[in-house]
Amino acid sequence: MNGPEIHLTVAPELRLFVPAERRAGRTLLRTDGCSTLGHAVESLGIPLTEAGPPLVDGREVPFAHIPAAGESVEVRAVPRPQHVPGAPLRFLLDVHLGTLARRLRLLGVDAAYESEDLGDPALAALSAAERRVLLSRDRGLLRRRELWAGAYIYSDRPDDQLRDVLQRFAPALAPWTRCTACNGALGPADKESVREELQHGTQRGYDVFARCGSCGRIYWRGAHHARLAAIVDDAVREFGDTGHPREADRAGDFGDAA
Repeated sequence: MNGPEIHLTVAPELRLFVPAERRAGRTLLRTDGCSTLGHAVESLGIPLTEAGPPLVDGREVPFAHIPAAGESVEVRAVPRPQHVPGAPLRFLLDVHLGTLARRLRLLGVDAAYESEDLGDPALAALSAAERRVLLSRDRGLLRRRELWAGAYIYSDRPDDQLRDVLQRFAPALAPWTRCTACNGALGPADKESVREELQHGTQRGYDVFARCGSCGRIYWRGAHHARLAAIVDDAVREFGDTGHPREADRAGDFGDAA
């Protein structure tokens, strides 16, 4: 870029995206005089999904603003909790976030996920077609123009990833109501209707079952219930739910399935 210089300050939460020399305090950035502020921010490596409305000389402006010489620009982090307008809150996760997808589904959050890599163009197009917030650790993917909405996942630890998404978007929680395998809705299933699909030990030891209405997978309260219930209890305790306190009794353990 070879045009007007602006004074730039980047929020601490966003400094991991920018070169080291721009991480401390205010720095100079030369623009080309015709590109938008959004383009300048992205040129630093910051996905616009992570940036809140910028401030120019103390006033809020859109990313379509054309920077002028000498302006002081503050790039702020997206506000939390983040409101996503225009559609029910639903997510789409890239191929590297399978554990996060299963945990969101465990909590009843609509989380689409494909175990095969669809490729960046297809994922961005699917986000737009289904109006889903794309969750990814791929900064390039989050910069695609066809993307409807997106969010960078800052941690590589599933526990931290889950807390970040719940804190950022505050989705309604309805634990034990979704299939962790396909994202379909669970419903109660009587023992006789599933008996032929169960191993003998499961037939003898369990009486409460749920079945996915989409893929037919069967769930019960099995050996992994305590671990999964701890994930649910921690999330509900910190982020709340929507009035489904006994769903665990109905749908049971999401680790044992047929």
